[in-house]
Amino acid sequence: MPRSAAPLFTPVLIVGCVIIMASFAVRASFGVFQIPIAEEFGWLRAEFSLAIAIQNLAWGIGQPIFGALAEKIGDRKAIVLGAIIYAAGLVLSSGATTPLEMQAYEWLVGFGIAGTGFGVVLAVVGRASSDANRSMSLAIVTAAGSAGQIIGAPTAEFLLSMMSWQSVFLVFAGAVLALILTLPLMRAPQAASKAELEASMGSVLKQAFKDPSFTLIFLGFFSCGYQLAFITAHFPAFVTEMCGPILPGGALHSIGITTTSALG
Repeated sequence: MPRSAAPLFTPVLIVGCVIIMASFAVRASFGVFQIPIAEEFGWLRAEFSLAIAIQNLAWGIGQPIFGALAEKIGDRKAIVLGAIIYAAGLVLSSGATTPLEMQAYEWLVGFGIAGTGFGVVLAVVGRASSDANRSMSLAIVTAAGSAGQIIGAPTAEFLLSMMSWQSVFLVFAGAVLALILTLPLMRAPQAASKAELEASMGSVLKQAFKDPSFTLIFLGFFSCGYQLAFITAHFPAFVTEMCGPILPGGALHSIGITTTSALG
């Protein structure tokens, strides 16, 4: 009898989507906090913007570090470490009272995003998928990250309507830690080989850059970050400050958008 095709949706794929979606939802929501934090402390807009920029830099720096850690100590342990660092950064950020403190804590948040992001999760999903399903599985997890970026800001805005920005950071920290509960379902059947573990970073990079596709993707990330960073970090506050009031009976008001902050 012919063997049945391997299923596309596996526990590893589903958990990977949940982790990526939650991680990117929190990351993409930081722009919503621009105005509440500036109003409370009287900071210049550049102060919190720098904190978000540092967060993005730490995310980029941390991805290869967590990728290497995942190969050395195991994928799930690396994700646990990333979630703890992520939550710690959010908790500490909730207590920040100076720009320097906020900027320092965003290093932790950025590294936490790296530990719960694509660099680790895609590797697990890729190894757990069959050859026929691997490309689609990776595409689905990547799309889950995009979905997280869509729902993160509205969720933060909704929570800010009920509580302080410090409390929202604590709620997000709890949500990130809750991701650890999903990890028992995330078991990749294939571990890295001994030869792969012993390969030097230089040899791996040399092999990667021989592939034109890798080089083009690598260069592409230098452009995609600019517009994404603007939208997630500055666009909500820009819309909030530049738009006129939402009038009762209008199209926006009829779908539940009653303030310029919600519109942003």
